[in-house]
Amino acid sequence: MSFKFYNLYLSPNRKYIRQLKNILGFVPGNLKLYRMAFRHKSVATTIKEGVKNSNERLEFLGDAVLGSVVAELLFKLYPYKDEGFLTEMRSKIVSRANLNKLSRKLGFDKLIQYDARMIHYPNKQGSLLGDAFEALVGAVYLDKGYRFTKEFLWIRIIKPHVDIHLLENTETNFKSRLIEWCQQEGKEVSFVQVDNPIGESVKMFSIEVTVGGEPCGLGRDFNKKSAEKLAAERACEHLKIL
Repeated sequence: MSFKFYNLYLSPNRKYIRQLKNILGFVPGNLKLYRMAFRHKSVATTIKEGVKNSNERLEFLGDAVLGSVVAELLFKLYPYKDEGFLTEMRSKIVSRANLNKLSRKLGFDKLIQYDARMIHYPNKQGSLLGDAFEALVGAVYLDKGYRFTKEFLWIRIIKPHVDIHLLENTETNFKSRLIEWCQQEGKEVSFVQVDNPIGESVKMFSIEVTVGGEPCGLGRDFNKKSAEKLAAERACEHLKIL
């Protein structure tokens, strides 16, 4: 009896596995990874030293994998474009606004576990869908490997659902949009580099956006400029000015 047959027809979790297969297009192996990918911190439990069994760690991993896959795709798709263009295009594809839309379109919203009380507080929902999207990428990577994940993202997600050439002509300068909004509202905005989590060995830039003295968004990337863009995007989401 094959592992795939057992999971689909005999496993106690077969209903959930079939639901995943219908959405993702493949039978998952390590089901715990996928359950965690769709578990928001609002319903997660603490497992050790303040760490919860939420999708946040998978989100961190998935963000890196997704960025790598998209970077390679753009590098091959645009052989004569410079780094600035490629960075901007990658930001458009992996933006929270775009990932939120993709998650809803693919039906990820039906799988996410979160505190139902968040429905009444839109600001708390934030990037719930986009975060789950990245966490899912992390889960697929750990379960199936990089090559499978790259093919999954290209064949199942990007090719049928992302119009790259349309995005090329779409203006998504979140930093400029945020600054313009703050000027209109008479609020001061600042981008400040903050310390990375204690014990983190990977060198990344962490940029926090404050609007009127209140923290509104945090962006982390290996490139400082990209971290600022991500922070600005999350601030725009938080302030509902997308």
